[in-house]
Amino acid sequence: MISDKFVILGVLIQLWGCLVYAKDTINGETKPNRVTWFLWFLAPTVAFAAEINKGVGFLSLMTLSVGLGPLIVLVASFASKKAYWKLHWTDYLCGALSLVGIILWATYRDANFAIVFSIIADLSAAAPTLVKSFNHPETESVEAYWVAIVNAGIALLVVKTWTVAQYGFPIYIFLVNIAFVLLIKYKVGVRLTETRAKNA
Repeated sequence: MISDKFVILGVLIQLWGCLVYAKDTINGETKPNRVTWFLWFLAPTVAFAAEINKGVGFLSLMTLSVGLGPLIVLVASFASKKAYWKLHWTDYLCGALSLVGIILWATYRDANFAIVFSIIADLSAAAPTLVKSFNHPETESVEAYWVAIVNAGIALLVVKTWTVAQYGFPIYIFLVNIAFVLLIKYKVGVRLTETRAKNA
């Protein structure tokens, strides 16, 4: 366990990675899925509010940064015509499922429920970009995902009380971003598809 002040380092690293991703977006090198990035802003914001309500304290800054970074990317996606990723009906379906998770939090008004539903909402929001990263890793930049792993890792090292409110969102962010790095940097999806085609 390390000092909770290290959360600030994780936050700064997270925001730096999202700024790099935003720059790539404006330059047309990356094409973010706007449904995903909007909901990635919304779901952590809900989780942040729940963590504050539950008294998580300093550690909740990690969750806040996970929401602010996507807001920067979303704004950047409207600054470049090259940054548009054509949306499919499945993107909207995942977006709707994500919103359902947020609505369930509003209904139950319980912080632990809020964090669980926010994770479900965030994963639903991530699904379109996970599929895109599986099939078209060249449309993504890996920086925002690497730094999210570091940010979440720092947050997990800071955790003092292992409750859902404390570790739930950081461990989810840690794991889902490992999946993104594997798909984008190491092109695991493309390699699997090529292997299947060779064996067919």
